[in-house]
Amino acid sequence: MSTARTYHHGDLRRALIDEGLQLARSGGPAAVTLREATRAAGVSPNAAYRHFADRDALVRAVAREAQLALAAAIIERVDAAPDDLAPAAAAIERLRRVGLAYIAFARAERGWFETAFFTQDTHANDGIVTLDDEIVAPFRLLMDTLDAMVEAGALAAERRPYAEWACWSAVHGFADIAVHGPVRWQPAPVIDALAASVVESAITGVRGTPALPVA
Repeated sequence: MSTARTYHHGDLRRALIDEGLQLARSGGPAAVTLREATRAAGVSPNAAYRHFADRDALVRAVAREAQLALAAAIIERVDAAPDDLAPAAAAIERLRRVGLAYIAFARAERGWFETAFFTQDTHANDGIVTLDDEIVAPFRLLMDTLDAMVEAGALAAERRPYAEWACWSAVHGFADIAVHGPVRWQPAPVIDALAASVVESAITGVRGTPALPVA
């Protein structure tokens, strides 16, 4: 007897993305294939081609969902920031939380972290990370946070151009070695302390002045 499920119009695409997310969560982008996604969804491999031209198309869709999951984790941490800080301190605290949430997500969701930036647009886009011509959600959050710092007087306007790259390079680099490099063997409290140090250094570097005290 066939185990394939019957989907209403449009549901199969969502189901395949969801299965791809589960594959990515445990095995990273290399685990996301049309064959495995359709097998998990209980449909024939050929059914996937009505929604995805090839494996790359599915991986891009899954990567977008992983980016959204990362963005949601960042927003949750930012929203938990103290609400009694002065505007400049609050803006810096939000950037601090963006960085710490990024690293925490990488450590907690290694497969999704690896998948989130596995693929992106390769054409010129003025130094902005895009996927299907849309700025990826975590990168947009970082840019918006830096813009808010300028508005709050926490970041000089002349230091704003490309500041997202200085921040992202530091935080993503640490996240990567925390997940794949020798840092991953350290006890969690040590990794937490190293992550906090990297984030503070990034804030100091992008502002060109010492960060305000941690809230």
